[in-house]
Amino acid sequence: MKTKFWAVMVVLLSFISVNTSFAGEHATKDEVISMVQKAVKMAQEQGKDAALAEVADPHGKFVWKDTYVFALNPADAMTLAHPVKPKLVGKNLLHIKDINGVMIFVEFAKIAKYPEGRGWVDYMWPKPGEKKPSSKHTYIEVVPGEDVMMGSGYYE
Repeated sequence: MKTKFWAVMVVLLSFISVNTSFAGEHATKDEVISMVQKAVKMAQEQGKDAALAEVADPHGKFVWKDTYVFALNPADAMTLAHPVKPKLVGKNLLHIKDINGVMIFVEFAKIAKYPEGRGWVDYMWPKPGEKKPSSKHTYIEVVPGEDVMMGSGYYE
């Protein structure tokens, strides 16, 4: 049981953590919303595959400061694109929860069912390079007509 716990923690930390070279600059709420909306717009205008390729690019336009945009399937929270940890592509993360029991990816998937197809999930997660959880806010928006939702988060 202990081994499984640590294996899950390693996956979690690798999913949420960002390259520490960004540690000095922090994304803002407005930047997170703007970047997610740009990724959604790209998927609408250039197609889902083009947007997922750009989101997956670790040197692409959707990686900035201490965060990045990621892409999930709204039905099952399967990772579709991740610029920092590409090994998570194809993984279902519905079982991931924070220290308060918030089922983070279940909450992400619930947003897909909102009439407006976008919303926020608040949870506790360690900042890059830290062990103690901090308050994190992730914005999720569904790409209309596609089985894709884009997300990005910021810390207080």
